[in-house]
Amino acid sequence: MERLWKLEESAMVDAPPAVVYGLVSDLRNMGRWSPECRSVWVPRPPARAGSRFVGFNRRGPFVWFTVGRVAVARQDTEFAFDVGVFGLPIARWGYRFEAEGTGTKVTEFWQDLRTEGWRGRAAELLGTVFAGTNPERRVALNRASMRTTLSRIGETVVAGG
Repeated sequence: MERLWKLEESAMVDAPPAVVYGLVSDLRNMGRWSPECRSVWVPRPPARAGSRFVGFNRRGPFVWFTVGRVAVARQDTEFAFDVGVFGLPIARWGYRFEAEGTGTKVTEFWQDLRTEGWRGRAAELLGTVFAGTNPERRVALNRASMRTTLSRIGETVVAGG
């Protein structure tokens, strides 16, 4: 089977893009929504383009951290960040927000950045050792995680934040 390098999942959320963008761009919320992310530390909130942060993750017995940088922060339209570990690029995660009626179509996307020679292979090895996931399995885990995250974002909106 050919390796997938990108993934997208979408869901409707019953709120305008500004509300959903505000929730998602507060990276500290990721620990509430993601099945793997337990918390995010942002030294100087709110996060904006160029902001750095640390994500603390867990899946079963595996625990790891990532260092991130906000790559795109277009108000009410798109929010994306790159994560890595020990200076090695791992992935770009992001969200696009499109108004549809009185709600928002939220698209979560992921792009594998472990593509560069020895650096890519080293990042793959670290992912297998620390997160317990090889690149082929990571795609399936991310797809399920994205669906859960989008559902939880919708639930947060319904509950009022």
